[in-house]
Amino acid sequence: MDLSCEIPKGRKLAPHEFPDPKIDTAPGTGTQTAVLAGGCFWCVEAVLKEIDGVLEVVSGYSGGTAQTADYEAVCSGRTDHAEAVEVRFDPSRVSYGRLLKVFFSVAHDPTQLNRQGADQGRQYRSAIFYGDEEQKRVAEAYIRQLDEAGAYDAPIVTEVVPLEAFYEGEAYHQSYAERHPMQPYILFTAAPKVSKLRKELPELLKGERR
Repeated sequence: MDLSCEIPKGRKLAPHEFPDPKIDTAPGTGTQTAVLAGGCFWCVEAVLKEIDGVLEVVSGYSGGTAQTADYEAVCSGRTDHAEAVEVRFDPSRVSYGRLLKVFFSVAHDPTQLNRQGADQGRQYRSAIFYGDEEQKRVAEAYIRQLDEAGAYDAPIVTEVVPLEAFYEGEAYHQSYAERHPMQPYILFTAAPKVSKLRKELPELLKGERR
């Protein structure tokens, strides 16, 4: 079976059929940041690092306190944290809305409540931690747009909440998929998502990945 083109349960549209955001941020200068949570941060990081204009992706935690921002505590499911990624990007090359398009169409399934596949618990919830009112506006508008387009058979459950803080994860989590390509979770969960992105949305990739 070709996992790279499989449409997950609950999803009606293939990634290349997802609409571009009608409401998006304007091209800018300098560096901007997005914080997103969609299940295991290894997978979300692996996908978003492929996108042209993405400068850095850091795996970590958001939603809870500094005292509980460590892997053991977060995995217990007893904190308010979600496994999340902080994405630094060049807004002259990729917009916030385009990042959300990849987040929703490839990186995770936003119809799964407090889980992603076999990973269960609130730490694996789907969430957008917005940094300002413009990011909130774009995120909420794109969710409405996907609902109107019938992108999924089930409701989108993604939380759109203000970013209080992002805490960088342990060093061994960073670039995990890149450093451990044969690890079973990476091989069977993260790698098919990256393959799907490369096949379905090649126009969004960094030049060397096209």
